Amino acid sequence: MEQNIKLAYNRDKKKIKQRLRDFQRISPRNYFYELVYCLLTPQSSAVNAGLAVNLLMQNNFRNRKLNPERYMYNKDLYIRFHKNKSKYLVEMKEKFPEILDELNNKATGYNIRDWLVNNVKGLGYKEASHFLRNIGYRNLAILDRHILRNLVRVGLLEEFPKSLSPKKYFEIEQKFKDYSDKIKIPMDELDLLFWSIETGEILK
Repeated sequence: MEQNIKLAYNRDKKKIKQRLRDFQRISPRNYFYELVYCLLTPQSSAVNAGLAVNLLMQNNFRNRKLNPERYMYNKDLYIRFHKNKSKYLVEMKEKFPEILDELNNKATGYNIRDWLVNNVKGLGYKEASHFLRNIGYRNLAILDRHILRNLVRVGLLEEFPKSLSPKKYFEIEQKFKDYSDKIKIPMDELDLLFWSIETGEILK
């Protein structure tokens, strides 16, 4: 299994490293919609979340008073739990200046992640890690179903976890880090590699 992973990594290494460089170059003016995206992704496809974000951007959700729910479903697009997520987006927008202040405090990724989970409704550790990775932070595990399935396949987990308490999240995150050290592939790159193995794409 490890040999197959290393072969896949060598094949996709340039694209993976480029994707991570793209994240590190993102402008702070785009942070708002990156956070919108990460609030929409739980139990919805990344593609649909991206489409919904594009609609919200086109309608200037950040600067206009509008109900985001109407942009989360139509005949071609469906975001699960759109009513709750709409409320989360409105609350996040009101709190965004405070969120920016926290990001500008230069705290560690772990500390900012804890703050986001405790202060932004709708963000768990997975979503907060996802957001921070998408704006250039490193070494935070995004334990979505694609990653967890691969961690089962490589033998790090005996079974797919039914739920992830914060304690369980941190335990699996440490196992993931240890495994990445063992096979000498940085965890952020291994995350994108597992995504590409699962989906055939290196998405955000």
